[in-house]
Amino acid sequence: MSYENRQLICSDCGKEFTFTAEEQEFFAEKGFSEPKRCPECRAARKAQRNEHRKKFHKQEYKVTCSACGCETTVPFEPRQDKPVYCSDCYKKMQNPAAVNG
Repeated sequence: MSYENRQLICSDCGKEFTFTAEEQEFFAEKGFSEPKRCPECRAARKAQRNEHRKKFHKQEYKVTCSACGCETTVPFEPRQDKPVYCSDCYKKMQNPAAVNG
């Protein structure tokens, strides 16, 4: 398929921007729809999402798995009276039938 540069209007700032033939080909290969925002507004929105993730990312705590003894991290502060498991051991405990498969 042959692509040609197209002019689009940003849904955020209203500025006209070029959706290049190369970008169109890339978007088509990835199955993406055409952009609604100009590159500057897309970058600002991505930065805003990343900042939000950082702001609400919980602290990780280093622990030793109570089942297999491997070191891992968990997103909660462990209590001394409760066992803590790595993700693999936790999954095995949640679905023992899948392990025996």
